[in-house]
Amino acid sequence: MTDNADTLTLKPRQHGKLGIIHCGVTREGLVTVAGEQLAIEDGQEVTATRAAVKVTRKGDDYVFTRTAAQAA
Repeated sequence: MTDNADTLTLKPRQHGKLGIIHCGVTREGLVTVAGEQLAIEDGQEVTATRAAVKVTRKGDDYVFTRTAAQAA
């Protein structure tokens, strides 16, 4: 798990916080952001609208990033 103020990188079965927002990779291809579950394929990018967090998947790396609206 790696992170800074605006990004968090997780692998399957890991969880963490992006600021105060709880993020997790429940299993391969399924992420949770502030209680919102999203399916994501390798190479895909999805946005959790509830928390304004973008999730990008590259193999086993899932990168959670605050969008401009959330970071401000």
